Amino acid sequence: MAFVELRNVSKIYRLGEEEIRALDDVSLDIEEGEFISIIGPSGSGKSTLMHILGCLDSPTKGTIKLDGVMIQDATPRQLAAIRNRKIGFVFQFFNLLPKLNVLQNVELPMIYSGVPAKQRRKRAMEALEAVDMANRAKHRPSQLSGGQQQRAAIARAIVNNPRIIFADEPTGNLDSLTGEAILQLFRKLSQEGRTIVLVTHDPEIAAVTPRRIEIRDGKIAQRIDLTLAGLDRQNAKPSNQSIFAQQ
Repeated sequence: MAFVELRNVSKIYRLGEEEIRALDDVSLDIEEGEFISIIGPSGSGKSTLMHILGCLDSPTKGTIKLDGVMIQDATPRQLAAIRNRKIGFVFQFFNLLPKLNVLQNVELPMIYSGVPAKQRRKRAMEALEAVDMANRAKHRPSQLSGGQQQRAAIARAIVNNPRIIFADEPTGNLDSLTGEAILQLFRKLSQEGRTIVLVTHDPEIAAVTPRRIEIRDGKIAQRIDLTLAGLDRQNAKPSNQSIFAQQ
């Protein structure tokens, strides 16, 4: 059984009499320990897919199973508990609280989980050590570079030992050198057995993951665009060879 199972999922918005299908009958499996990217241009539906996979939104139609639990009909309170215990998020703009230092920011998910203060501090420091940020624990976000802020955000994402991590354009606010360092960190986390999903419009980012899922017009593309997925630069295969999205 796959760790995440989507079956015939649609997300439909209505503007007056117009119907907009942000996702259209999407079925998808993600296995535990996979390192994948979801790629597509702006408006393709990739962010909507991430929000539904990450229990930030509910589908209009279809079913979602996460770690054996059917979640499409869960209450907001139940979804919040699932997000806190099983899912980690990393965002393009870091989303660190400016009035808290790095250690306090990393502790936040554990406060919501009711973890005692002493244990919170220990686990937060361990997470910071894992991303080479222990020496910045007392700094405020404004005292950090963009790459350091993103490392702190990754520490916050992993501190509750989630089953899956979603990273939405995690290098989009960074220079290329810093962005590559962040991707190396995700590779390291993947090698430790964590399930990681990168959401991006950037072919260079998608090219680092073993599996790529391309979204077009709210659907999973059956044939991946080699140029869009960054594979034309990585493979010496004939240009007419097809690479299919795994579902």
